[in-house]
Amino acid sequence: MRLRHIEVFNAVMLTGSVSAAARMINVTQPAVSRTLQHAELQLGFALFQRVGGRLRPTLEAQTLYPHVERLFQQLDEVQRLSANLRAGRSQHELQVLTVLALSYEVMPRAMRLFRQKHPSVLVHHQALHSPQIVSALALQEADIGYVFSVPPHPSLTLESLGSRSVVCVAPRGLLPARVVRSGEVGLTDLAGLPIVALDPQDPLGVLLSHTLRDSGADLDVVVTVQTYHVALALAQHGVGVAMVESCTAASADRRRVDVLRLVPSIEVPVQVLRPAQRPGSQTVRAFTRCMQQALDDVGMLGLKPPT
Repeated sequence: MRLRHIEVFNAVMLTGSVSAAARMINVTQPAVSRTLQHAELQLGFALFQRVGGRLRPTLEAQTLYPHVERLFQQLDEVQRLSANLRAGRSQHELQVLTVLALSYEVMPRAMRLFRQKHPSVLVHHQALHSPQIVSALALQEADIGYVFSVPPHPSLTLESLGSRSVVCVAPRGLLPARVVRSGEVGLTDLAGLPIVALDPQDPLGVLLSHTLRDSGADLDVVVTVQTYHVALALAQHGVGVAMVESCTAASADRRRVDVLRLVPSIEVPVQVLRPAQRPGSQTVRAFTRCMQQALDDVGMLGLKPPT
């Protein structure tokens, strides 16, 4: 199939008729019909059957269409990237992406520090999941992204901001008093307790799964979640024990939960991502320094005993 064939095929699949497809791609109805006939002739099979005045895709067309959809998504990404390259970036604006866990305590503190030294820079912030951040940066839709551990990407540079420890957040009264007084809890201490687990596809979820497998601990998982603050909220509502990184734990209501170090220790890498083709500006470097300071402050706060 040629690109023109694919364009017409996609339009007919989306609209269900030759006339609507012609309007969609701004050509005449005869042109759509001729292109469709030519595509079917080259392919050697029919793509549509006319039923009740509409075109119904054949089984072959339905098999082809998911691949055509992916092709158009890739073309859309090329257009978006071209537009971003053409538009460039203002020196007085900064596009910042963070994972959700860094948007509640770390990002606001970093923003306060940054505003003190760069009050004229307008910051646009979005909290997204890691794959969305990688995609947006690869398309140069943002200047900088802050994530937990992600695989290397050929279009991005990756730097380390350090790591943060995983902590245990337990509803008040669920753990024995002696364990709470010690300030740390082992995986074996959680046996028989309801556990709020993280999605095994999440970076921290992967680390926890490996640790559980190696320790042989048999935990009673009652719910799995994708977002760390949802895990924290479930613990605060008494659903079960959550294991999250210390930045999330900094938001914990210590009147409702106990926060303890997890044994054995699990460290979660915090990384900085930016487009490889674009050198890091002074503004980007300044914001990263503020994120580093905020990350250090919040990391300590996550394990600070309640007052």
